[in-house]
Amino acid sequence: MKNRILFFTIVITTLLAIGTSAKAQDIFDAARSNDTVTLARLLKNHVKTDTVDHRGSTPLIVAVYNENEACTLLLLKNGADPNAMDFSGNTALMGACYKGFLPMVKYLFEHKANLNQQNYNSATALIFAATFGHADIIAYLLSNGALSTKKDRFGKTALDYALNQENDSIVALLKAK
Repeated sequence: MKNRILFFTIVITTLLAIGTSAKAQDIFDAARSNDTVTLARLLKNHVKTDTVDHRGSTPLIVAVYNENEACTLLLLKNGADPNAMDFSGNTALMGACYKGFLPMVKYLFEHKANLNQQNYNSATALIFAATFGHADIIAYLLSNGALSTKKDRFGKTALDYALNQENDSIVALLKAK
């Protein structure tokens, strides 16, 4: 009898663990594919917005990186942390700046993303935008308080990266600040 109870306890615990894991994976799949119906259902069933995957990414980081506006807004409205960092210290804002997604940058800023947060290499969102040549994002970040004087672990600022890329319009934009 005790063996039977132990067996059923193990089976139930395993099934619950699988269900929780499946829900966690589902939230990433929904964020990646912009599936707001599934995402809303998962959030209603108390799946955490700041669950992390094997890279340390949150569903918000995944939604932003895939330029999924509806899921990004749904996650932000449900309390997703715009300053959560993956295992490299990168945030959703840094991903938006890397990819050049200005609307995402705006959504994140409106939900209190830290424009001057640094990753584990001390790079900022502004450094990402400068490195990858996104002048519209640089202008937005600078006009909203991003510091152009922040240096990464190599001692380089956003201006240094723009100079390295020989991007004259971005150099001028950064020098004007």
